Amino acid sequence: MTQRDVVFPPGRQALYERNRYSPAIRSNGFLFVSGQVGSTDDGSPEPDLEAQVRLAFNNLKAILAAADCSFDDVVDVTVFMVDPESIFERVWSVVPEFWGNAPHPTLTAVGVTWLYGFQFEIKVIARVPEAAL
Repeated sequence: MTQRDVVFPPGRQALYERNRYSPAIRSNGFLFVSGQVGSTDDGSPEPDLEAQVRLAFNNLKAILAAADCSFDDVVDVTVFMVDPESIFERVWSVVPEFWGNAPHPTLTAVGVTWLYGFQFEIKVIARVPEAAL
């Protein structure tokens, strides 16, 4: 069986263990990050949409940092939004706070009907810097 190099952000391991998944797996020079939502420390959704998106990005940032990565290392992004037609512009107003300047990673946006009480989720693949391997 292949060994998994699991990456946990500080302070949230119990949440991932309770929900039975790994926040990220480092493999062959890449970091595969599970979908991150705007959850508070107890796992509940942040009710304000823009604050929920910022929290999802901050949760993602903590995982990237735990793997010695940053947003600059992200090469592929998938976002999920409940009712994207009505929330897209509000969600996308937060993105520049984290992505910065071009070139940006590839992006796939998916509209969904349910995200376990959340309105936004982000999942990424990042290249692990050689110094962190």
